[in-house]
Amino acid sequence: MSLWIPFTLLAALMQAIRNALQKTLSTQTSVLGATLARFLFASPLALLYLLGLYQWQPYDWPEISVATVAYVLGAAVMQILATALMVKLFTWKNYAIGVGLAKSEAVLAALLGVACWQLELSALGWCGVVLGSVAVFLLAGASKTKAFSWPVLGLGLGSGLAFALAGLWVRDAALSTGLVFLPAAAWVLLAVILTQSLLLGSWVLLKEPATLITLWRCRRLTFFSSLTSALGSLGWFTAMSLQSVAYVKTLGQVEVLFSLVISTLVLKERLKTGDLAGLLLVVAAAVLVM
Repeated sequence: MSLWIPFTLLAALMQAIRNALQKTLSTQTSVLGATLARFLFASPLALLYLLGLYQWQPYDWPEISVATVAYVLGAAVMQILATALMVKLFTWKNYAIGVGLAKSEAVLAALLGVACWQLELSALGWCGVVLGSVAVFLLAGASKTKAFSWPVLGLGLGSGLAFALAGLWVRDAALSTGLVFLPAAAWVLLAVILTQSLLLGSWVLLKEPATLITLWRCRRLTFFSSLTSALGSLGWFTAMSLQSVAYVKTLGQVEVLFSLVISTLVLKERLKTGDLAGLLLVVAAAVLVM
């Protein structure tokens, strides 16, 4: 099995759990607060992982260029935006549907990668992209004209686009370090999370200081949001340092399968027939790239 596959599956599982935690947290704090919870305690965890790698193996130090800094900053900002839009989406649709719409990132990463990054997809890869597009169409409620919502679709696609750009720039940042995949991903992970914590933490401190108090009161939920986020990002970043973002994100759509289990068994939410069909198509699209 290619190494990028287990890292992607780890990331998908951790992200499904984190999204459920953030949905719960979004009922107790603002959108920015639920977004910040993803990064607040993640930096020390990323640092411990990086130090552990260097204790295990004497890797070289990364090559830092202007391009590396730009990629890290771009990825950090896009990931903040994507998470905020997805948390907002949770308040409009149920958990599994919100995640399904945000997973349009796989389709958009493929299209952007081919158009702007000179990446190539196989025939099966393109089949996955097409199935993913149909899945997003169904999850948006487009199968029933009265249920179709342009704002919901726009918010989901906006989140997906931001996630796609973040993934492409994370891969660029990792490749620019000149390191092998494990330390390259670890350095980028720490740099991105630190940037996100500083940017969003400062903004919340200035605009919503009461939100920080709320997060402290919910510190157990906040910590586990950060923990699952750090583990998920570790999986994503490592997988994307090994394989094209389009393939990683397409396989990563199995997250919606985990989300479906959480949505129905834990959050007690019900899915309609069209919603279930969309989720199953997402899974089929993921299988095609394996």
